[in-house]
Amino acid sequence: MRSLLRRSLPVEEPAGPLTGYKLAYPFLSADDRWAGFAGLSIGGQHVYGPLAEAACVWSRRHTPPKRTCSCGFYCFHALAPARAMACETRYRPTVLLEVAVTGNFIRYQDGLRYGRQRVRTVRVGRCRCGRPATVLVDSGSGLAGWRQLEPTCAGCGGWSAGLTFRALAERLGGTISVVSDCEPAPAGRPADASLCVPEPGAVEPRAGGPRGPARAGEPSLAVVAAEVALLQARLDELQRDLARLSGDDPSGAAR
Repeated sequence: MRSLLRRSLPVEEPAGPLTGYKLAYPFLSADDRWAGFAGLSIGGQHVYGPLAEAACVWSRRHTPPKRTCSCGFYCFHALAPARAMACETRYRPTVLLEVAVTGNFIRYQDGLRYGRQRVRTVRVGRCRCGRPATVLVDSGSGLAGWRQLEPTCAGCGGWSAGLTFRALAERLGGTISVVSDCEPAPAGRPADASLCVPEPGAVEPRAGGPRGPARAGEPSLAVVAAEVALLQARLDELQRDLARLSGDDPSGAAR
C-alpha cells in the first residue's frame, strides 16, 4: 500500500473506464439477502456494493479523490501485485476484485486512487490450509448488520454453513462473475498439484446448509451414525464384562 501513497500526478478524466485490481473483505447481510465488500484500512468500517462511490472519512466538504487527502478507493494497475498482497497474513481472508474505475482518479506508480468503481469480477483464492477455496463461510467477525465471510475449502469448511460462488454472485445482484482465482498446473505436474484449481468432481457445500452431498465413495451421514451406535453398544458391553471380572458388578455373582 505504501507505493500507492507516493506523490501523485494531476487528476485525470479518462474517456472510458479503466481496469484495476484490489483486495476486499467479503460480507453477508444479517438477513442473508445481500453481499458486499469492505476495504482494508480505515474505510473498512463501511460495507459497499458492486457499484459504489467513495466518501471521505475525514471531511465531507470535498469529493474523493483529493490530492491533499488520502481519501478514495485504491487499486493496482495489474493483477500480480494484488495477488502478492493477498499472501500477507492479515489479508488471507480477502477476495480479489476486478473493478472498472470511472470518473476522476489520481494515478500512482502501481495503481490508482479514485472515487467511483463498479465490480466486474470477484476472484476467490486459497483457503488458509493452502487448498483452493470452494465456499465462503462465516469468519466469526463482522460489522453492524453484516457478517464477514472467509474463503475456505470443502474440507476445512466441514459442517459450517456457507455460500457457494453462485450463491454469492446472486447476492451481489446476479451480474457479477464469482470465480476461483486459479492457475492450471504446469505441464508434467499432476492435476492435484495445480496452484488453485479444485479437484475434478469436488462438490461444493450447499448455500445455507451444513454440507453438500457426499462425494463418490464417501460414507453418508446415516452410515456413519449407525457405525457410531454399533461401536457405542460394543463399548458398553466391554465395560460390563470388565466390571464383572473385576468384581465391581454386583449382578455378576448371580450370573
